[in-house]
Amino acid sequence: MSMVTVGALAVSGAALSGCASSSTKSGGASKSAGAPVHGGNLTIARAQDAKSMNNILTFDNSSIFIFEQIMEPLFTVTADGKATKPLLATGYKVSADKKTYTINLRKGVKFSTGKEMTSADVKFSIDQDTKHASTGWGFINSAIQQVQAAGKYTVVIKLKHAWAPLIADLALFSNAIVPNNYDGKTMAEFYQAPVGTGPFKWGQWKRGEYLKLVANTGYWQKGKPYLDSVTWNVVPDSNTRKLQVQGGQADIDEYPDWSTFKSLGTGSNVIAKTFPSTELDYLAFNEKKKPFQDVHVRRAISAMIDRSAINKAVLFGNGTPANSLLMPGVPFYQKSTPGIMKNDALAKKELAASSVPKGFSTTLLIPSGDASKLSTAQIIQNDLQQYNIKVTIKQLDPTANHNAQQNMQYDMGLSAWTMDIPDPDEWTSFAIDPDGGAKSAYTNYRSAEAIKLNRQAQQSVDHSTRAELYNQLQDVVAHDAPFAFLYYAPYAYGVSDKVQNFNVTPLGNYPLTDVWKSK
Repeated sequence: MSMVTVGALAVSGAALSGCASSSTKSGGASKSAGAPVHGGNLTIARAQDAKSMNNILTFDNSSIFIFEQIMEPLFTVTADGKATKPLLATGYKVSADKKTYTINLRKGVKFSTGKEMTSADVKFSIDQDTKHASTGWGFINSAIQQVQAAGKYTVVIKLKHAWAPLIADLALFSNAIVPNNYDGKTMAEFYQAPVGTGPFKWGQWKRGEYLKLVANTGYWQKGKPYLDSVTWNVVPDSNTRKLQVQGGQADIDEYPDWSTFKSLGTGSNVIAKTFPSTELDYLAFNEKKKPFQDVHVRRAISAMIDRSAINKAVLFGNGTPANSLLMPGVPFYQKSTPGIMKNDALAKKELAASSVPKGFSTTLLIPSGDASKLSTAQIIQNDLQQYNIKVTIKQLDPTANHNAQQNMQYDMGLSAWTMDIPDPDEWTSFAIDPDGGAKSAYTNYRSAEAIKLNRQAQQSVDHSTRAELYNQLQDVVAHDAPFAFLYYAPYAYGVSDKVQNFNVTPLGNYPLTDVWKSK
């Protein structure tokens, strides 16, 4: 999954129409869908622009949701978000020692340029991802020793050691398949207009305004996609997005504010939909800045925050207070993790034991134009003020806010994560391993114990052993409090009743292969 700074989060591959959802609507039932219709442009209004189309170096969902429509991996997630299934692959075999995987490719798959996909493209794509472990998602492939193009439609992956998450890792967007040698282009040139095997291909990007993809008419799933094109419009103000989807200028409002969520469907042809999620919203502490290197400060702040007040005021009761690094929809989530909740006695005790027992001043970074984030920040500001911690709320436009967090130019910041694969390793490696591509989710958290537990869990193929290791890891991180876990929340969308088969997976992505618009 992926970091977000706008209110929920991350993305996918094939159509997953079985995802459960709930909806709220006033003003009549939605129109009968009928048979799928070809044609039309789907317009999605969103708070912030994409950053890059480079699938191996980019961490934000605003980008990921788009380039996953262009580039596909060998495997994808099942409808419930908890397992994988073949996509560009047809299946695989594992050696007895669990260190060699032989993967069979789907024949006849072509890139949008018309060139057939072969094992050479697969080898190049995975190798490219692996090369960028320190700056991108390559850490996900750390167990891979070698990728071999063993035949035109056969790939052999040799591992350094047993690695439980391999197939899930191959379902990650960073391992999506692109043409061998970038079709003769440099990486930078290729990602200006990337090429893949997906249902859509590159259209046009006017930065800060919109990004458009058009249908891949040679897509390997015959007769799909149904849409002619998809356009993501940048609309930072949440109320404007609401008015656009109600007025028909947009088809989908991505991440509407909870305060106006139910009213989206009032007297209009819009359905307010929620989807089950793997989202964790949290307060991040930058341990490069004083006094956040101090575990007592982090634990104290975690104990000061009233999560029930946030759930009531910000999510209107739609969320659940978060207790763990992992989310309830993720394998090995531990409900009994002793995550810090509001506790006045603990807050006072930890602050007294800290390097700043009399309090201090700091800043809390949030994206502008996001009412939910602002309300959350104001509650935190008020909660901390009672302990003589003065918090100044600093708002930057969503893109600048995201850049500031990635460059660790902040004190505290509100952020969120959703999973992109059905294995906790993606998030745990990103969040608690400083060598995992993002300096521990841009916090600079470093715990030898947490790192050891995470790496042991990666290499164990026994389910019960992994469960115990992840339970221990969740306990360690809960104690160290590199984040103040805030809440788990469903995904919220405002969707025109003309849009059919739009579903968001528990991993946060919304594949558009099967989406169509009624007349």
